[in-house]
Amino acid sequence: MSLRLAVDIGGTFVDAMELDTRTNRVRFRKASTTPARPADGVLAAVAALGTDLSDVELFIHGTTLGLNAVLERRGAATGIITNEGFRDVFLIGRGNVPSDHMYDFQYERPPGLVKRRHTAGVQGRLDYKGRVVEDLDADSVLAAARELVEVQGVRSIAICFLHAFLDPSHERAAAALIRERYPDVSLSLSTDIAREYREYERTSTTVLEAYIRPIFERYVDELEQGLAEGGFAGRFLIMRSGGGSMTSAAAKRSPTHTVLSGPAGGIVGAAYLADALGRDSLLTFDIGGTSLDACVIENGSAVAAHEAQLEHFPLLIPTYDIRTIGAGGGSIAWLDRGLLKVGPQSAGADPGPVCYGRGGTRPTVTDAAVALGYVDPDRFLGGEMGLQADAARKALDEQIAQPLGLPVEAAAAGIFDVLLARTVGAVRQITVERGRDPRQFSLLAFGGAGPLLAPLLAREMGIAEVIVPFAPSGFSAWGMLSADIEDNFSRTLMKPLDEVEPAAVEATFAEIEAEAMESLTAQGVPASLAVLQRQLELRYLGQEHSLTVTVGRGLDPEAVRAAFQELHEARYGHAMANRLQILNLRLRAVGRTASPTLVEHPPGDGNPDRALLGRRDAFDFGARAVVPFAVYDRALLQPGDAFDGPALVDEGTSTTVVPSGQRVSVDARGYLLVRAA
Repeated sequence: MSLRLAVDIGGTFVDAMELDTRTNRVRFRKASTTPARPADGVLAAVAALGTDLSDVELFIHGTTLGLNAVLERRGAATGIITNEGFRDVFLIGRGNVPSDHMYDFQYERPPGLVKRRHTAGVQGRLDYKGRVVEDLDADSVLAAARELVEVQGVRSIAICFLHAFLDPSHERAAAALIRERYPDVSLSLSTDIAREYREYERTSTTVLEAYIRPIFERYVDELEQGLAEGGFAGRFLIMRSGGGSMTSAAAKRSPTHTVLSGPAGGIVGAAYLADALGRDSLLTFDIGGTSLDACVIENGSAVAAHEAQLEHFPLLIPTYDIRTIGAGGGSIAWLDRGLLKVGPQSAGADPGPVCYGRGGTRPTVTDAAVALGYVDPDRFLGGEMGLQADAARKALDEQIAQPLGLPVEAAAAGIFDVLLARTVGAVRQITVERGRDPRQFSLLAFGGAGPLLAPLLAREMGIAEVIVPFAPSGFSAWGMLSADIEDNFSRTLMKPLDEVEPAAVEATFAEIEAEAMESLTAQGVPASLAVLQRQLELRYLGQEHSLTVTVGRGLDPEAVRAAFQELHEARYGHAMANRLQILNLRLRAVGRTASPTLVEHPPGDGNPDRALLGRRDAFDFGARAVVPFAVYDRALLQPGDAFDGPALVDEGTSTTVVPSGQRVSVDARGYLLVRAA
């Protein structure tokens, strides 16, 4: 078996990429997303490739199923079992208001995931040091489970006890009692997910896992069955939110780690490219059908975080520090009291943009791109899907242009202007507002709509270079092919650095490493390919926010302090003489896998005319007018080719729009480099 398959589900399309490990040949196909039955869209994309599944050694998948289940409230009926007197921890949450509603005095939190009658308190208690104050009462646990399951109809239970991160024995004992009585009920234990302090955040993480686990397990089972019926007998991996992958069996046990796995594949691929292309500072710019995702890569690694946010629910899981906004090819353009807005509502895959001809009636970014001349209706998806340009122009005219008193082209250009403004704000949040100069970065554009907007964003923010990889609309799927198997572990310590016993820290790390090796071994990783990375999460004593530093074996307090001070100085521009506090011990366990090879091609004759398809009138943001654009077939461009904008580079599934004032060159790998002319 020499083939690998990677499949990424987006808001509009499913992207499938096949890699032949013997020849490094890559094939790519798309299929429509099927929201009602996601597995059908995945299997349709695989079928479109025509791959013989019996030859596939590895199938890796990125999915937004868990995320969508929460956003659309389609999860299982979920209950909570906690300590008596603390049943409202999850319902109360935190008192802070989201920053985008800071001045909204009528703000109301979205509906919760668990009704109050579905929460139960039981007798049993640990104190803040993990000591037993009150023994767990078995009758109390069984009575709570009986009420939740038999009376309230709960099918999934989150078990989260106070201070359990210090001693998980009460949670495990409660779970054993419930499993024996109700073997069909799904159970999620907080200490199996995040052994960290902060009761609300740990409870929230556990509830989210309990909420999505039943439907996630059902989805993975359906997908495994469909692949097996096609002859697949290889390894099935699923992307993690914080990069890396895990086996499908591990994902079913801990589905929360997949909720943000959709954009993770692209970031893994971008980190791989940053190293291969020698770009120390890279901004990822991923625009799909429903969202725009941006992330910073520095020194070959994506900026990571140990807490994510899903709606207003915190998640204690490792994830990439991604800025996401509701702006994609399917984002709907609309008027709000005469003001033009774009998104966050999306036409999605069904019915999709007006030009798809599937019943969509509201104009989208894709409709605007068609009206501006950027997308050839006859070549969309390589000619497999024709677009209805007249219908797109009519919807834009009636709903946007006429109410604003503008021509259709001006209204469509306005949609791109609004989208660009929102994009600049998102990128500034992860660069300028965090002390980074975007002019020192290269911009990696991918996703179906990424290359449409990236050259405009680069011009607006002074970014020197845009990189457009091969098959940008399937780049996230390609990135998955370079993902290692990963797992992450943590233990809360909460002690000043100068009071910590190095031997005690070493013993705790050894315990975590044994657990990590057990996890990697269960996922088929041999010891020779396992890498364990120790980290300390630290802060100045009395501070709220923390930073994570990598450490070696044997705790050296002075070396740890020096590393923290250097990182704090780089991040915030200063360092202090205050004492340090260790919050958490963290361990990143990695099982190395082979990455696809980037093939370099010999230079061509330097004449791009061989790839010239002709000229087409389109809107040039450099001149703010409709002008003739040279249209190139990307498949016919060769290394060494170069040409000036205005130009369109069409590859069927994506179009790179180069306005006047910018120049395109093709590097040795066939990647497009867009710079100021």
